[in-house]
Amino acid sequence: MTFNNRENAQPPVTVTYGEELSRYGFGHGHPFSVDRLGVFWTGMKERGLIGRVETVQPVLAGRVEIETFHSKQYIDQVVRQSVEGEGFLDYGDTPAFPGVYDAAAWVVGSTLDAVRRLMDGRARRAFVPIAGLHHARRHTAGGFCVFNDCGVAIEQLRLRHGVRRIAYVDIDAHHGDGVYYAFDDDPELFIGDIHEDGRYLYPGTGRAAENGTGDAEGTKLNIPLPPGADDRSFFDAWERVEDHIEAAEPEFVIFQCGADGLAGDPLTHLEFTAAAHRRATSRLCKLADRHCGGRLLALGGGGYNPRGIADAWCAVVEAMVEA
Repeated sequence: MTFNNRENAQPPVTVTYGEELSRYGFGHGHPFSVDRLGVFWTGMKERGLIGRVETVQPVLAGRVEIETFHSKQYIDQVVRQSVEGEGFLDYGDTPAFPGVYDAAAWVVGSTLDAVRRLMDGRARRAFVPIAGLHHARRHTAGGFCVFNDCGVAIEQLRLRHGVRRIAYVDIDAHHGDGVYYAFDDDPELFIGDIHEDGRYLYPGTGRAAENGTGDAEGTKLNIPLPPGADDRSFFDAWERVEDHIEAAEPEFVIFQCGADGLAGDPLTHLEFTAAAHRRATSRLCKLADRHCGGRLLALGGGGYNPRGIADAWCAVVEAMVEA
């Protein structure tokens, strides 16, 4: 596999931003609101980061791309309920609304556009803020996630780009169950997931004993942390994740950097600061430089406290720029 490193200029760090991404959100007091993108962008302005990255427009995914991860029957359901604009796409967390199919397809397409930019050398790192919808399963929505752009990206990396060994690192407070169970028997998808213990938080999965099945046993690392875990706990867990991913020698790194582990998030019970996100991003940049031509795709994931969203995601972007 060849990498395009450009002879005379280092490729930029890209950040996806546009009105289309802000369409993904739920009304009526739902914690996953449409305001999250604006909160992040205000933080980028306040920290002087906008001029240090290349801003790229969102891209709409085609149905064929979405079908590489999701079943046709489930996509038909989303299309139907997108017109009807009512009901739930799962058991009660993820409501349908008029236009939900397109809103979710903009997320998937933007993630895939970032993959393409990294693969052809137009970007050295990429961040998509309203993305990382890691709870959606192949046949259903889950936990505010309609389409699992992480899963689609993994499938597309293999189908379109010939990438086999992929690392998926997830520090969202909620376990990335939609990714884990879709690939738990895949020996070339390496997972490192730090999250709040499922005994206290949705989705109730991600036990330390869940380390892959069949030929993939040992390729997955789940580290559940107790409520109240702080940066010290995170840094200790991070060393294990980094060692696990380093040993995998991945060709591409996907980083789900949910902001809901920061202290003050209304849905979780962890006590991290943005230093956790900064440390993880910086270390993953160095790991990606060693193993996969620097290709690191960061996806915003969860986060329901405006200050936490701005602090965590801006720390990720800043660490990418400075790495």
